[in-house]
Formats: sequence, C-alpha cells, structure tokens
Amino acid sequence: MTELLNRNADEHRTSHIAAYRAPAHLFPIPPVMVRPPRDPRWKRRIAGGAAVLVLIGGGSSAGAFLTEEYLNGGSASAATSASGTTVASTTVTEGDELAPVVAKVQPSIVTVLVDSTRESSLGSGVVLGEDGLILTNNHVISSNGTVSVRLSDGRTVPAEVVATDTTHDLALVQASGLTGLTPVTFGTDDSVAVGDTVLAFGAPLGLEGTVTSGIVSAKGRSLDTGDEKLSGLLQTDAAINQGNSGGALVDTSGQVVGVNVAIATSGDSTGSVGLGFAIPADTVTSVVKQLESQIDS
Repeated sequence: MTELLNRNADEHRTSHIAAYRAPAHLFPIPPVMVRPPRDPRWKRRIAGGAAVLVLIGGGSSAGAFLTEEYLNGGSASAATSASGTTVASTTVTEGDELAPVVAKVQPSIVTVLVDSTRESSLGSGVVLGEDGLILTNNHVISSNGTVSVRLSDGRTVPAEVVATDTTHDLALVQASGLTGLTPVTFGTDDSVAVGDTVLAFGAPLGLEGTVTSGIVSAKGRSLDTGDEKLSGLLQTDAAINQGNSGGALVDTSGQVVGVNVAIATSGDSTGSVGLGFAIPADTVTSVVKQLESQIDS
C-alpha cells in the first residue's frame, strides 16, 4: 500500500512538472484567413456573408458545416457542434443584466474584410465617427488587399486605410458613403479595475456579432510576440479568438475600455485559453488623436 501511494505521489509531481514546462505562446490575434474556392461567385459571397471557411482547434465537424453552408450561399452565422446542437453566433454568459449593454454597443461594432487575389481575411473594428471612421488593429489590414467594412445591420461598403500606427498595432479605416453611425464611447484606464466584468465584441472565427463575457484578470501586462512589443495591456478571461482583432472590450456601462489585440495559447492549441489582451482605453484614445491629425494634415 505504501509503495502504491509513493508511486501515485511521484506521478502527481511528474504531471505538475510537465505542466510547468509547457510554455504559453503569445501572438497578435490573427484575422480569420480564407483561401478563395474556384467558384467564380466567391467575391460576391465574401461581400455578402461571413468569411468563414476554416475553424481552428478541434472543430472539424463544425468547420465542415460552415464550409458547406458558405460555399452553397448559405448563412454561416451559426455552427453545429459534434452533438448536432445549433449554437447562435451571439453569446452572453453572465445573465440578462448584460443584454442592455450588448444592445447599446452592438451597432458600433463592425467587421473589417481584406480581399486579395489569393486569399481573404477578416477582423473586427469599432465605429469612431458617424461618417464611417473605423478603428481596428494594424495587423488586420497590413496585408495587401482591398478593404471593406460590414456593418452590424449587414451592409457592406468599400473602405480605405487612412492612417496606421505599427508601434501600438492600431489603424484607422474610412468607410465610404455612410452617415448616422453610432460611435463608441471610451472609458479611461482609471475606470476599470481587476475583477470588473467586461464584454468582448467581434467576429471570432468569422462569426460576426459575437459577444463573450468575463472579467479583467490583470492590468499592465507587457507582451513580446516576436513581431511586436506591446505594454500596459489589459488581460481578460473573456473568450477571444481569431477574428476578434480590433474589436471592443467593453465595461458594464457600455464604454470601451480596450481594443482586443492578442491572445495566449498553450501547446498545439490556437484557440482561447482564457488569456486575452487588449490595448487600454487611454492608449487607444491618445493614438487615435495622433492618427486623426495625420488625416487632417
């Protein structure tokens, strides 16, 4: 019996050592990448529907469902789980008290699409101006391609990149021919504390109009992703995945307290492990002022 207990204890210690040896991988949230099928109607479908062909991390059955629906001109706004249950693209996990916040913010969230001859990608963005000035991450629009913006009401309009800041991974995109949009309201760094409830808005895995909830897990994080060095970030356990890039992290008053920019993954996984990062509001508003001055000059 003693020998058995000692062996179990050794195995327990070994499992903990193995866990500590598995480093987290930190990287900017990649946009959802799409390779165009041979169907000549592909471009029209990209403009009219969710640009989802590949899901990441163990979702092979759901990925197949989305691909089939997408290529046949259907909607990709819902996925089918392995058990066959339909999952809506908008999810709020902490009760009905958050529904008014979602209703307030959702019209100010957009999807940013970048199309090229070889592939297409999408990320998220937030409305800064009634005339269609959009804020997103620089890495969302950094590939060469034609930019467009899809609004929360489903309209897709052409857009162009008008200013970028590679240091803070932010960019401004001007959508064409729009009026009367609802700009977001920014909070301040002092308005958010560790433990506060937050909502992440965007298009994870191409599922536009998605909302997830969690808390602010930490403040002042510094990350070196290899390509970028970002500091002063908010950390959150709200689920953030590819496609959330440039989307809003919002407090319970509906103010944007951060812009989603990076995630951590563990092992072979590329999905959310409850470690997401956002550029804090004070940094965002300061950079936006500088970028707007470049447009005006």
